Amino acid sequence: MTAATVPVMLPAAAEIFLAAAGMVLLMIGVFHRRDATGLVSLLSAVTLAVAAVLVLLFGGEAPEPAFFGMFMTSTFAQFAKVLILVGAFLAIVLSDDYMRREQARRFEYPVLIVYATVGMMMMVSAADLIALYVGLELQSLALYVIASIRRDTTRSTEAGLKYFVLGALSSGMLLYGCSLIYGFSGTTAFVELVDIIEAMEGPPATGLVFGLVFLIAGLSFKVSAVPFHMWTPDVYEGAPTPVTALFAVAPKVAAVCLFLQVMVGPFAGLIDQWQQIIAVISVLSMVLGALAAIVQTNIKRLMAYSSIGHMGYALIGIAAGNAAGASGVLIYLTVYLFMNVGTFACILAMRQQGRAVEGISDLAGLSKTHPVMAVLLLLFMFSMAGIPPLAGFFGKWFVFLAAIDAGLYVLAVIGVVASVVSAFYYLRIVRIMYFDQPVEPLDRAVPRDLRAVMYVAGAVTLLFFLAPGPVVDMADAAALSLLGG
Repeated sequence: MTAATVPVMLPAAAEIFLAAAGMVLLMIGVFHRRDATGLVSLLSAVTLAVAAVLVLLFGGEAPEPAFFGMFMTSTFAQFAKVLILVGAFLAIVLSDDYMRREQARRFEYPVLIVYATVGMMMMVSAADLIALYVGLELQSLALYVIASIRRDTTRSTEAGLKYFVLGALSSGMLLYGCSLIYGFSGTTAFVELVDIIEAMEGPPATGLVFGLVFLIAGLSFKVSAVPFHMWTPDVYEGAPTPVTALFAVAPKVAAVCLFLQVMVGPFAGLIDQWQQIIAVISVLSMVLGALAAIVQTNIKRLMAYSSIGHMGYALIGIAAGNAAGASGVLIYLTVYLFMNVGTFACILAMRQQGRAVEGISDLAGLSKTHPVMAVLLLLFMFSMAGIPPLAGFFGKWFVFLAAIDAGLYVLAVIGVVASVVSAFYYLRIVRIMYFDQPVEPLDRAVPRDLRAVMYVAGAVTLLFFLAPGPVVDMADAAALSLLGG
């Protein structure tokens, strides 16, 4: 390595560090004489924290793209990477007690999370369709294995198989879209695509639009937006609960940020072609998420449909296609991360006689047996419903304002109506906790790591309205860097 190559590699310092650390962690797990899962999990969490520091130090605006223009850092990518690393870190923290109780401790699990995180970070720094695909597949391959990490259970194996088959289909659609875009534009680089699209006279080539449609379809699968959502309820229910918690946060943040970056970046000039598609996907996701969750009895399936609905709200900001929309999406994702992590911490604490339970009815009487946990879960449910002054209200507020600024009034109205309808099943959980009598109360002991995550997530959800300024300012700066402002 020469001195001249070091500055070029610095923008990717966090990714390079994570990739190297992952190999070291793998060796520690293989050659450690005793069970190395606890040690590897601890070191993986520390690795993710160090990577976050490297992102803050070297992940801002770079003078030029790295790796022959295929890797670009920006304030937007920096914001997204920090969220991804926080989500992955919290997923590892949530996993340790569950895996120990279920006798499913494997040192490969945290290493796979590290490598999935590398893929997610590559996705949001991609400046080329090829780099985008490589990062997305690195994330997906690790997540396929994580979904079926419990090979001794049919549910986990089935979840991994469904995710793999449908994920491979979506990857094929995305790759086909990339090939069409390359065929009709002659380039895969985002910077060159912007110039080519701006130089077009008259309507764009039909093949380019078809390629964009296939690209949107592939990305919609990654964010579990309707009609590419079919994997989500089954995988959420079948995968181990800590894995479900991971799926609900970090990959969703990465995929939405990638979606946003692609739409308002290289294809900003084709907004008339893709805006209506994103708007329709957003409406379908919000409506299905609001209605399908009403009949669910398993809380993980309910959270799956809730996630589909939340992705619909995030897509409103993408459909807006402006700086307010990009900023609103980042604020929404920040709030979404903490609401979901806190909720899954509560779900992981649901045990009866040491056995994990997932029924919504198992929460009956929680306010009497676990009053603090009931209050925290109430906060998360109210926040997801968008009830002020909790954090979830502000997330929806900013994306709805962006839609109004862009003239998408119908989309904003549908979003508000879907939010009101979805409040029904969130409030039903609160009613069960506070007004139903417990048939068999949950175990009183809650592990310390779960309590810590609950308290942190609850504090962010409850107190966000007191000082939203720093997050809003950072999201605004990230949005401006994305749009070249």
